[in-house]
Amino acid sequence: MVKLGQNFLADRNVLGVIERLAALRPDEVVLEVGGGEGVLSERLAAGVRFLHVVEIDRGLEGALRERLNPFGNVALHMQDALDLDLPALDPPPQAMVANLPYGIAATLILRTIEELPSLQRWLVMVQREVGERLAARPGGRTYGAPSVLAALSCDVRVVRAIPRTVFRPVPHVDSVLVALERTGPPAEAAVRALVHQAFAHRRKTLAGSLALAAGAPADIRMRARAALEAMGHPPNERAERLAPGEFLELSWRLR
Repeated sequence: MVKLGQNFLADRNVLGVIERLAALRPDEVVLEVGGGEGVLSERLAAGVRFLHVVEIDRGLEGALRERLNPFGNVALHMQDALDLDLPALDPPPQAMVANLPYGIAATLILRTIEELPSLQRWLVMVQREVGERLAARPGGRTYGAPSVLAALSCDVRVVRAIPRTVFRPVPHVDSVLVALERTGPPAEAAVRALVHQAFAHRRKTLAGSLALAAGAPADIRMRARAALEAMGHPPNERAERLAPGEFLELSWRLR
């Protein structure tokens, strides 16, 4: 269940920053999740070919529709973004620009990477910790499954810090704008599963974490240790030491 408590962007200077960094073209189709009161939505709609706006809060529907009524190029989807049939969006979006609800940000970004191959660029506002995790590099304490899965398909950068004071009500956390640019197709299901299993027990070695996964083969610990050695890593290596591309090789070696 998504908590409906929302923090609305109230600083027009930040809206201008988002517009500038998004650099949307007039012929693009854009996806915005978390339309809120529509202050960003109407700016986006005025400059693109088509805009999909997703909002879960029925209490905002009237005001949001009123803002968007002047535009004939907008589809409003009043539902939970995590339940939205992304591949069915018509026309398919090429860019995503959004002030994302904190609770679903990482999950939704990874889902759009996986399910919307038409998406080539993202500019999303997320909680600072989420943005740092998505853009983390191997070896860091915030490096984990979201970092790997995002990096396997996209170049990910934190492009600007956003103070909490630009929202109303003021949240208890700071935010960042994160830019993603697609560099390849989404990871295969087997690779995604391997990444999640590898980071599921961060105090364990990678091989030990894989051995604890539900339904894991009896010999997976031994095979994973051998695969890591063949890749130039110690057999007791931890998941956070592997670069994103190495998970592709590890998945191949474990098949």
